[in-house]
Amino acid sequence: MTTDYATYLASLPRILAGASMLFRSADGRILIVEPNYRDDGTWTLPGGTIESDLNETPRQAARRETAEEIGLDVEPGVLLAFEWSTAGGERPPSVNFLFDGGVLTDEQLAAIRLQEEELDSWKLVALDEADRYLYPRAALRIGAGLDALAAGTAPVELVDGHPAAGGA
Repeated sequence: MTTDYATYLASLPRILAGASMLFRSADGRILIVEPNYRDDGTWTLPGGTIESDLNETPRQAARRETAEEIGLDVEPGVLLAFEWSTAGGERPPSVNFLFDGGVLTDEQLAAIRLQEEELDSWKLVALDEADRYLYPRAALRIGAGLDALAAGTAPVELVDGHPAAGGA
């Protein structure tokens, strides 16, 4: 029995894909946003789902989502990290791309306008405070991305927040 290509594609496993931007203030704090669609109180970085059905790339998604969510249209910088997340079976696995958003000026920070349908607030936090707000894997991803940026070794490959076997 021969399977047509469309049926074959429909039978393949699915993964979720997201892209985010890591913005910093002049004093080194990171910008996080408070989503209103989460019941657990965790915050996140500006970013979201890659619209792969529209052939959107991770870089395009990071820029689009950032513009939608916080009103800043910033070209993503270097890819800092990419992470495979198993999520412990809670949902399908995902791949997340973390791009450098750079250091925001006071003018850019003042220009932030939240997408009220998705976000309640934003703030700048020190990296050592981030784990109080973010999912543990997200905090690990951010730390690894910043380390790779500082060392000039970006991007770093992660699995569930930790360096992948054989990776840096």
